[in-house]
Amino acid sequence: MTLTGAFRGVVALDGPAGTGKSTVARELARRLGARYLDTGAMYRAATWAVLRAGVDPADAGGVTDVVRRSRIRIGDSPEDPAVVTVDGIDVGPQIRDAEVTGAVSAVSAVPTVRTILIAQQRAVIGAGGIVVEGRDIGAVVAPDADVKAYLTATADVRAGRRGREQGSSGRDAAAAIDRRDSRDSQINPFRPAPGAVEIDTTELSVADVVERLVALSVQGASS
Repeated sequence: MTLTGAFRGVVALDGPAGTGKSTVARELARRLGARYLDTGAMYRAATWAVLRAGVDPADAGGVTDVVRRSRIRIGDSPEDPAVVTVDGIDVGPQIRDAEVTGAVSAVSAVPTVRTILIAQQRAVIGAGGIVVEGRDIGAVVAPDADVKAYLTATADVRAGRRGREQGSSGRDAAAAIDRRDSRDSQINPFRPAPGAVEIDTTELSVADVVERLVALSVQGASS
């Protein structure tokens, strides 16, 4: 199922790590002829800026100062989602390293950081024609999105997917998922946004999930 013409609305795609969210979001954007926004990359870019400045991620005031003066730019093409710059510096590879991964939850937990980045995200989303992925897009960032979906999967499947992505053992991946969930739950407990369609991806392929979301987008565009 496809749309006749490019999708003009907003798809909010939420869920924890390991549910296939990023892969699904990019493929959905391609199918819809839409833009793509990875809000998690914005928080990682902000974290990279904080670490570069030598600021302790636990120092809320210092973190806020750094993020407020940093120029964070995220590419919106699903074909090239790794385009991420901070003050003109390409940081796409660096924002996925262990140091940033270990600090991003602390930076994301600073309320003023969330206020700053949510404002930037809404500015990007405002033009429409976009698939946005994150953890509270449907509830907070874009509550009026045409389509809101929440992806989930069993812990074992999520760990297996993340382990394959990162080349780590199942035990290490499971431990990493547990740590990530624990840190993220301190910011905002995982739950579907009001009106979101929950999709369990445990036994579904990426193509299956995308097809269902395309159908929801067609319905959203025609309503």
